[in-house]
Amino acid sequence: MQDLKIAYVQADLKWENPQANRSHFEALMAANHTKPDLIVLPETFTTGFPVDPRKFAEKQDGESFKWMQKQAEKHQAVITGSILLKQGNNFQNTLIWMRPDGTYETYAKRHVFRLGGEHERITPGAEQLFVQLNGWKIKPLICYDLRFPVWSKNNYHNGQFDYDLMLYVANWPAVRAEPWKQLLVARAVENLAYVLGVNRIGTDPQGIAYQGDSVLLNFKGEPISQAVAQKEMIIETTLSANQLKRFRDKFNVGLDWDSFEIR
Repeated sequence: MQDLKIAYVQADLKWENPQANRSHFEALMAANHTKPDLIVLPETFTTGFPVDPRKFAEKQDGESFKWMQKQAEKHQAVITGSILLKQGNNFQNTLIWMRPDGTYETYAKRHVFRLGGEHERITPGAEQLFVQLNGWKIKPLICYDLRFPVWSKNNYHNGQFDYDLMLYVANWPAVRAEPWKQLLVARAVENLAYVLGVNRIGTDPQGIAYQGDSVLLNFKGEPISQAVAQKEMIIETTLSANQLKRFRDKFNVGLDWDSFEIR
């Protein structure tokens, strides 16, 4: 397990305009001259949230998939973020984990935002996703999942943690900025893991404002790096494998975690 270089992108989204958003993120990433292992984009980065999935949901051979494959190969990095995906007769808010070789994994958002009507359009996912990158075990989640600690919970068994880094891609409104900040800290502390939250900025046509507050926290809930509120930017950080291991060896509360099953 080596140190992990992450670049996360806090950006405004062009409402219901996939082509413009893809071009915009492509330009932002092109301006970044370092070589991260992982590039993280916000939730529904091609359209904004919420939008009619009947108009914007793609299939797994759609333009956004092809674009992510191209960008992952170009930057020789994993690229992740969520888009609206059509699965049979259903639509899902789906995170794509795209590798440089064109292979990928998907995670469908488990907790759709009922208070915003997402449940009327989007079918919830049922499976968690764990991926590996340079020896790191990573658990990606989406926005509203942040409010559900059981779904986010790390596990410890046979001397191993389920994950080392948990990330949330989001369209989290500014009016609920404090819960966003506090819940990210809680998830980091209670799970003995790095936690990354990547949120959008700007104001959508419904009048909902987003201020970003994207942040990368260590296993003690302390910020390692963070974006400036309401500013479009790419933030780069290197995660230390040794610091995580030393802290877990010294303060392994995982030994006393409760075991449980999610149904």
